[in-house]
Amino acid sequence: MSHPDSMADAQALMLTRQARYASRKRTNTIALALSLAAMAFGVFWLIWILFETIRQGLGGMSLALLTQMTPPPNEDGGIANAIFGSGLMVLLATFIGTPVGILAGIYLAEYDPRGWLAAVTRFVNDILLSAPSIVIGLFVYAVVVARFKSFSAWAGIVALALLVIPVVIRTTENMLALVPPSLREAAYALGTPKWKVILMITLRAAQAGVITGVLLAVARISGETAPLLFTALNNQFWNADLAKPMASLPVTIFKFAMSPYQNWQQLAWAGVFLITVAVLGLNILARFLTRQK
Repeated sequence: MSHPDSMADAQALMLTRQARYASRKRTNTIALALSLAAMAFGVFWLIWILFETIRQGLGGMSLALLTQMTPPPNEDGGIANAIFGSGLMVLLATFIGTPVGILAGIYLAEYDPRGWLAAVTRFVNDILLSAPSIVIGLFVYAVVVARFKSFSAWAGIVALALLVIPVVIRTTENMLALVPPSLREAAYALGTPKWKVILMITLRAAQAGVITGVLLAVARISGETAPLLFTALNNQFWNADLAKPMASLPVTIFKFAMSPYQNWQQLAWAGVFLITVAVLGLNILARFLTRQK
């Protein structure tokens, strides 16, 4: 027969385990409920924003929106000059910032991951990532606009490129760090030089993440207003001269949305809708191009 004390100890141990299990289950239930509530809170506002953007923006979509210049108050017109200006500045800023960001990310991940220069670069990059865009705009204003005594599209491009670079650096470094070291070691064992290993193996393995980082940077600068207010300013007319002020969608939206004129407010909503659709299209394109075959 079992000793009464040992049976009592076993029952006490069982009750303790059951109590712990019940406590963990309650904690898990509470944490899950809070997580779902937070998700529902965020999704609610996201759906509301998208609904209002589509509802208000579709009403302003027309051929004139894409072919005519920004109009005076209470007159018909479009935002063709703003669309052209935004597209041109975002495109050139991406072409300038992407190579710099990718090369810096390659250096941090492949050549000197633990050196003092890498540590300083990461520190500065973190500061740029967290810095408000208006600070970047003021910096470019002081360095470029004030020195040349003129607002210009080039100044806006420089400001947007400075916003692209830290995002691409961080994404490129992280994606290259995820590539298994065995891939590099196999290539080195065959006598492949380091630059070719990086170009043909590690970058190819991480290309989906790098492209995603570039698109995230493009999505970020597509809606930036503050840097362009201090650099490219605005222009009511069509302008292809990068040395002069140039219109952009974010600044036009800011100006028209704050106005009391109904036609300007409608154009602002249409501009918001265009930016949203463009960013969504870029993400869908990235998914399509980088999908696993």
